[in-house]
Amino acid sequence: MMFFDSKNWLLAGSLLLFSQGLRAQGQEGFPLSNLDTNANPCVNFYQYAAGGWMQNNPMPETESRWGSFNILAKQNDVKIKVILEEAAKTPGLKGSQAQLVGDFYSSALDTLTLNKLGVKPLKAVLSKINGLKSPQDVARLSAELRPLGVGGLFSFYVGIDAKDSETHRIHLGQGGLGLPDRDYYLQTDVNSVRIRQEYVAHIDAMFKLAGIKEARAGERLLAMETELAKISMSRVERRDPDKTYHKYSLTEFYNMPAWAGFPWKIFFTTLQLKPFDAVIVSQPAFLQGLTTLLSKYKTADWKLYFKWQALNGSSNVLSGAIERESFRFYQGVLSGTKVMKPRWERSVNLVNGTLGETLGQLFVKKHFSPESKMKVSEMVENLREAFAERIDALAWMSAATKKQAMVKLGAFNYKIGYPDKWKDYSMVDIKKNTLYQNVQNVNRRKFQLMVDKIGQPIDKDEWGMTPQTVNAYYSASRNEIVFPAGILQPPFYDPEADDAVNYGGIGAVIGHEFSHGFDDKGSKFDAKGNLKNWWTAEDRAKFEARTAKIVAQYSRFEVLDSVYVNGALTQGENIADLAGLTMAYYALKASYSKKPAPEPIGGFSWQQRFFLGWTHVWSQNISEKELRRRILTDSHAPGKERVLGPLANMPEFWEAFGCTPGNPMIAPEDVRVVIW
Repeated sequence: MMFFDSKNWLLAGSLLLFSQGLRAQGQEGFPLSNLDTNANPCVNFYQYAAGGWMQNNPMPETESRWGSFNILAKQNDVKIKVILEEAAKTPGLKGSQAQLVGDFYSSALDTLTLNKLGVKPLKAVLSKINGLKSPQDVARLSAELRPLGVGGLFSFYVGIDAKDSETHRIHLGQGGLGLPDRDYYLQTDVNSVRIRQEYVAHIDAMFKLAGIKEARAGERLLAMETELAKISMSRVERRDPDKTYHKYSLTEFYNMPAWAGFPWKIFFTTLQLKPFDAVIVSQPAFLQGLTTLLSKYKTADWKLYFKWQALNGSSNVLSGAIERESFRFYQGVLSGTKVMKPRWERSVNLVNGTLGETLGQLFVKKHFSPESKMKVSEMVENLREAFAERIDALAWMSAATKKQAMVKLGAFNYKIGYPDKWKDYSMVDIKKNTLYQNVQNVNRRKFQLMVDKIGQPIDKDEWGMTPQTVNAYYSASRNEIVFPAGILQPPFYDPEADDAVNYGGIGAVIGHEFSHGFDDKGSKFDAKGNLKNWWTAEDRAKFEARTAKIVAQYSRFEVLDSVYVNGALTQGENIADLAGLTMAYYALKASYSKKPAPEPIGGFSWQQRFFLGWTHVWSQNISEKELRRRILTDSHAPGKERVLGPLANMPEFWEAFGCTPGNPMIAPEDVRVVIW
């Protein structure tokens, strides 16, 4: 593991004072029980700042990862449960928020009906699939199933045109896999082979439980999906927006020799879309390969494929036996979770995943403070100012590129708490005892809302997350950062905590999202959200040399025996962590220039509490299986490395904790990373 050899134990004399008085004071915002004071912060700061937390917070059997995000999400689930129980008791008028979420929640809890029905709710969809008469019918069937929420061989969505950020257009790309990533099909290590064997057995078990007789279903489906995996881009390749943008006029698209053999006209005609003039293809090679596969496999194979898509995609809204088998494989085999969450919690998740924005309206009425929005807004502007100062001071960037970076930074929009306008689901028919149909009805409405955007200007007020979500995001095409109400709670933001802990928490989250506009992907989009170069060639080369160093740095983190962080896959998040944490530190420092700096709390200076606040956000326990899965699929480094990586590059941290050259928490100068 890079920079952190536990045998190289050098203790700075000043660190001996840290344990004095810890239990008597200093609990505000950062529980001192989180600490492992036997560890040296200059050797392994994660163990020092989170070791106590990891010992005191064992992972529940219902989880594969347990950290601050999970705990806060669980707390939100309890709040939501109260809201849903009230709505279920007194749903009110049909189409009202309470009726929609209350009756949906009731249908999710009604296990007696679900077990009685078994797979009967799938009957209509299976009938459509059995109506497939030839491989050419695959396009028609794909279109018929899309509004119902049944996945298919390729991705289809309506989204912002990356080079025309004021307009929505149709996008097509790769898809169709049942395992989490194409590498699960292609890697030859023992673990990957075992998972594929388990996947085959899982498919066969699911078909048996559903009473669908298909000979060698698992074996045949694995073969088909492996073919799809072979023509799919890797996650690292898909990080480059230049490689995933290929725009065709409708005439060009239909006449493209590479995929003219696939009946695209039938697909689009069946969808009954409003007129459109262009299609954006993310992976042309995938569509070409898909066309070849269409003729390779027989009608019976395609029927099998779509039956699996329908069954697998609805496993959580059918009988208990089917849901348990799906859990066994996807949560147990792949992630190491031992026990299913209780029914109420799974039902809360179902409501969140379907009627999340409707539920969000009820959530923010009870659980969001206008004062929090004001404070976070102030922090956003402080972070923006700190970022501007850092850009202005960059020695490696020319004045011409700095000017454009400042334009982009100034154009950043931000949203906090919840949307000003809400999506309307009042016309959706939701009943207390028809869970599968409820989900289909919501899916139809969501699909219609999506395709109605074709050719339309973007809605500046639209959100990509629900208010109760414990997360935040940056949208490159909108050049905006968004902070839902769900994350504006401890430990990310605590109104009772000192500024240092809050800037190390939500402040660094704000800085992180700002920094995504200037990471390896976001930096390719301009102030208006268009995929357009605003760099000089020389500055871009210097930037990429620096990002290459962070890729190499994180690629040396060994998280399990011979399992390393994918530095290329995680580079955007790693850039944002380092830059965001730096911006938050200097924004906090600047705020103290306007008022007296605080006295130490619990023996810790504000600088030290800032870094403790950051570590509190990423403290976690995780199963080995889940860690392996995330190394393959997650664009974020694990929590431990999200602490160790940035801090090893920050002189501000070394100074705060008295680290000296040679300490493992100081990155050697030749590999040290400074970008923003």
